[in-house]
Formats: sequence, structure tokens, C-alpha cells
Amino acid sequence: MRSIRRTLDRSLARDIALVCVADAFVGASFGAIAVSAGLPLWLPMLLSVVVFAGAAQFMFVGIVASGGNPVAAVVAGLLLNARHLPFGFTIGDVLGRGWLRRIVGTHLMIDESVAFALAQREGERRRAAYWACGIGLFICWNLGVAVGAFAGTAISDTDALGLDAAFPAVLLALILPSLRDPAARRAALLGVAVALVTAPFLPAGLPLLLALVGVLVAGLGRDDQATRREPEPAS
Repeated sequence: MRSIRRTLDRSLARDIALVCVADAFVGASFGAIAVSAGLPLWLPMLLSVVVFAGAAQFMFVGIVASGGNPVAAVVAGLLLNARHLPFGFTIGDVLGRGWLRRIVGTHLMIDESVAFALAQREGERRRAAYWACGIGLFICWNLGVAVGAFAGTAISDTDALGLDAAFPAVLLALILPSLRDPAARRAALLGVAVALVTAPFLPAGLPLLLALVGVLVAGLGRDDQATRREPEPAS
């Protein structure tokens, strides 16, 4: 921790702190939504410690609270977090050596900590930014969830406070940067169409899983374009 404080400059530390504060408010909304939806007080807190993935947690609670199958909720969360696999290859050097550091570092591997690490050019700054952001977010997120969960026991209607909008807002914020890519836009539009068409006929949670066909179709389309662009070997 002392080496992290020495490596971080004031502007980087400020940016990380602002992200931590913002995530604390999102965590509070998650805790309040989960408890007011009828889930036990301990569940959002346990999810936040064990899973520590905001979008997956929102998705799990959203599916279960709407009457969906918990298994479908877990599968949806796992598919959403599949993006962490390439993250691991990208920032593997910042985790350091030793199995304990790698286990803890992998648990702290979320979008924000990876983004701050990749934004740094020097190896020491990459490691400092990753660990500072990961540890800071873990603390702030769990504190926010705990506060929101206890507040949720006193809130009878989260819709009145607009907390129900937090789940789709978080997911939208996650995909907005990637929508600049035409393949990502096609995947999103196809997924939305599939979910809207199947939602009236299928149990809650299944339309969301079926919407992932958009990712498959967009990926196949990109592979076909790459194949067509490959130059033919000279005879």
C-alpha cells in the first residue's frame, strides 16, 4: 500500500476516488432494489463480496425478482462476465507473482480497475492504478450495498425514487462505448429484437439468454468479412 501511494500522482488518485464514490451510490441503489424486491437482507451483501461484479449482480437480482429461474440468472451473469477472460490476458502482468496475489487480483478484476491500468504506460503505474482502483472499489461498493440494503427495508416502493432505473442504466453505460463498432450495434439491435419478441411468451430470464444470439451472429459476420478481405496468395 505504501508503494501504491508513492506511485500514484494526485490527478490519478483523484480520478480513482471519484469513480469509487460514484460506484458507492450505484451499490446503494443495488442494495435497496434487492431488499425492497423481497430478497433477504444478507443476499445482496453476500453477492457483493463473493461476486463483486455490479452488472452481473444487477442482472441476477433483476431476473430473480421478476420471477425468473435462479439458474438462468446465474448463467446470464456468467455469460456477462465472460469478458473477464480477455481481461486476464491483457493485465496479467499487473497481478504480480504468488498464488495469493493472483487470486485477490483476479477477484478485483472489474471494468474500472482494468481501464485505469491500461491507461498507464509504465509498468509500476499500471500496477498501482489497478490495485488502488480495485481495492478502493471493493470497499466503497460493499459499503454502498450495505447502506442501500438497510435503507431498502424502509423503502416500500423503489420505483417512486427511480431506483428501478439503475439496472438498465448500468447495462446501457457498459455497452455504450462499444456501440461505435458496427458489429456491436448489429449484435445489440438483434438481441433487443429477440428479447422483445420472446418476452411475452417465455418465462422471465429466458428472453435475455436468447438475446445473446445477437453476439453469435455478429461474430460470425465479422469472421466472414475478415475472410473476404484476406488477399489471395500469389500464383
